[in-house]
Amino acid sequence: MQKVRKAIIPAAGYGTRFLPATKAMPKEMIPIVDKPTIQFIVEEAIASGIEDILIITGKLKRPIEDHFDSNPELEENLRAKGKDELLELVEETTGLNLYFARQAYPLGLGHAVLQAKAFVGNEPFVIMLGDDVMADEVPLTKQLIEGYEKTHASNIAVMKVPHEETSSYGIIDPEAEAGEGLYNVRKFVEKPDPDEAPSDLAIIGRYLMTPEIFDILENLEPGKGGEIQLTDAIDILNKTQRVFAKEFKGERYDVGDKFGFLKTTIQYGLKHPQVKDNLRQYIVDLAKYLENGNVENKMDAEAHELEHAKE
Repeated sequence: MQKVRKAIIPAAGYGTRFLPATKAMPKEMIPIVDKPTIQFIVEEAIASGIEDILIITGKLKRPIEDHFDSNPELEENLRAKGKDELLELVEETTGLNLYFARQAYPLGLGHAVLQAKAFVGNEPFVIMLGDDVMADEVPLTKQLIEGYEKTHASNIAVMKVPHEETSSYGIIDPEAEAGEGLYNVRKFVEKPDPDEAPSDLAIIGRYLMTPEIFDILENLEPGKGGEIQLTDAIDILNKTQRVFAKEFKGERYDVGDKFGFLKTTIQYGLKHPQVKDNLRQYIVDLAKYLENGNVENKMDAEAHELEHAKE
């Protein structure tokens, strides 16, 4: 059995839900407190034993490459000033086995994955989407790798979602639980209407695939939205070799929309050693104003204090 060594991170989308911020900056570089979202994904891959990572980029995505490159001038400045903790933070994003490829046209997730065919070769590999930050004692990607080591088959992370939200996800039709949170799957359906959804188990952005998926993607006709849908290819693969679904029981932070991003920032901030105490106290104070219906007065007062400080 081949070891799972490689991961691909599709990051070529326009990020339209975060305009105007993403007009000139990749959405993957928007920070959660002080760390770009894509760094969380790369850290999960490394913690799971992944050795080589390919990031699929597009136009205006150069800052992603710069972030994971060295910055000798900055490093020397921090070193000269004795800012060792900051230097360590800067250096931890360099020296990784990262590679980059361009998706020239935004033709869907399946098309983005297809750009990795030469990189992957004839090996099992992991696909990690940047809209989902996962937290668990065992990284989700490692859980998928452990599932592959037991089944020698593709397996995909799923999680229960509210039934009315099934139209926003790929949904599985589970046949039976195969043990340890793995499901046999009858079919995979891309973004079904809630009244047609076969379950509430949604694909959540982590896939461990066998290389046979590439032959399917190369010959796949566009699906929903006129795009090459990865879910459609997985459903075809499932007809010739087993594709399991692994139910994730940890915490999923959806950073793909504004409200989800705000919630993630707050929850991460509450764990961040530099801001957690002040943020917790601010939330307590804000809750008091909300109870009294005076939250706008509080925000106006803070704005006035800020203007006064500038003067």
